[in-house]
Amino acid sequence: MSKIAIVQLPPVLLDRAATLARSVDAVERAAREGAELIVFPETYVPGYPDWVWRAPPRDFALASALHERLLANAVDLRADDLAPLREAARTHGVTIACGIQERDGEFARSTLYNTVVVIGPDGAILNRHRKLVPTNPERMVWGMGDASGLRVVETPVGRLGALICWENYMPLARFALYAQGIDVYLAPTWDEGDAWIASMRHIAREARAWVVSGAICMQARDIPADFPGRSALYPDEDEWLNQGGAVVVDPTGAITLGPVRRERGIFIAECDPARAAVARRSLDVAGHYNRPDVFRLEIDRTRRMPATFADD
Repeated sequence: MSKIAIVQLPPVLLDRAATLARSVDAVERAAREGAELIVFPETYVPGYPDWVWRAPPRDFALASALHERLLANAVDLRADDLAPLREAARTHGVTIACGIQERDGEFARSTLYNTVVVIGPDGAILNRHRKLVPTNPERMVWGMGDASGLRVVETPVGRLGALICWENYMPLARFALYAQGIDVYLAPTWDEGDAWIASMRHIAREARAWVVSGAICMQARDIPADFPGRSALYPDEDEWLNQGGAVVVDPTGAITLGPVRRERGIFIAECDPARAAVARRSLDVAGHYNRPDVFRLEIDRTRRMPATFADD
């Protein structure tokens, strides 16, 4: 039996160093509770660009000010910007999955990516997956990802993979993970509500895997005072930008944790990765319940946007 922790704390928006410090503290707290896998939400470092859903698209001055700060605080893996989190994983011997705003440091590009990084207990980065398709106005911030990180990796808590937010509505992307024998399926998100939870339960039943999902839990009052356009974009201090919704679903589709809403904290659930293989006795959509003579999925991992961490 393994313990999984979902971190449901607000970041220090657009401040990479302060958010990483908060992340390291959360890892220490979760490790003290016995967690072996610690999961952070979508783009936790340095926060989700909620403003794309509310700022006027033609307000170029505001958009430029926000993007300038976002670029300055995005994560460059080549520059080892995640060193504090990697060290925390090594110190506590835990696996960490963390959503980041990634900047490709090889070419110092202004294009950013919505990325989830898996860090092993030795502090090494096991995988880096970039969101394949940004959703609606998110395309004003992020570029399109590639399939180089569309992988499942071995960890002490089982075979683990991740899709980000509405990627989970892409059937072929899901199947790409199913075909690799996933045990623990991560779905970091900005989405919330009953429809999202229903999707997580469906995916668990379809994959016959544990599904772990969580979003940033924050109110307007959590936005830093020096945030550009703060008073116009977030006039109501009590507004919930996202209620969180941490949830863990077992391979039968039963909820074992949550959904936890409007509550900041670190929430821990127990899971037995071995249950995934047993649950596939009756339904294995990538095995005996598949028809490879009728259907075939090809994944092109050679086309990269524009470089991959694996090239290092």
